[in-house]
Amino acid sequence: METAELEEYRRQFEQIQSQTKELAAGLDEAQFNWRPASGAWSIEECLAHLTIVGGWEIAAIERAIERGKTRGLTGAPPFRYGWLDRFLVRATEPPVRYKVSAPRRFRPLHGQPVTAILPTFLHLQGRFLLQLERARGLDLARVKVDTPISRFLKMSLGMMFAQAAAHERRHLEQARRVRSILPA
Repeated sequence: METAELEEYRRQFEQIQSQTKELAAGLDEAQFNWRPASGAWSIEECLAHLTIVGGWEIAAIERAIERGKTRGLTGAPPFRYGWLDRFLVRATEPPVRYKVSAPRRFRPLHGQPVTAILPTFLHLQGRFLLQLERARGLDLARVKVDTPISRFLKMSLGMMFAQAAAHERRHLEQARRVRSILPA
């Protein structure tokens, strides 16, 4: 079953792939790992953070889709989402309105090579696209996904895709700001 919502998420993840390739194009290792200030993240750290969080999210999405299929949680759009789901997506979307420090488990190592981080991040986007295909026919509001925020908080599957894409846009914007001030 086709849904405009899933197609929109597909478009977003494909756009993120394209923008990330453009962002990293032509960067050497020093530029990729350059920090604009002490404690600020480099382009590498932004992408590594997204890879760590995204890996966690993908595993949770895969489990939720399996549970949804097993339980027969099918549905057709339009899907209605709760206020908390909608708030979390809005709070994550750039421009940044709420600055939050990354939990220790999601903080990236500094100094990783572009040849490790970039392909891994792009592969992760492919995994999101695959899960979008697997989600077809499921009720995107009733299927619940564990979140990286808290073990007690669950989001609807549809809003988890939206939040993951918003989180990626947030940190890609951060990485673009770093690229715009790279020393010559």
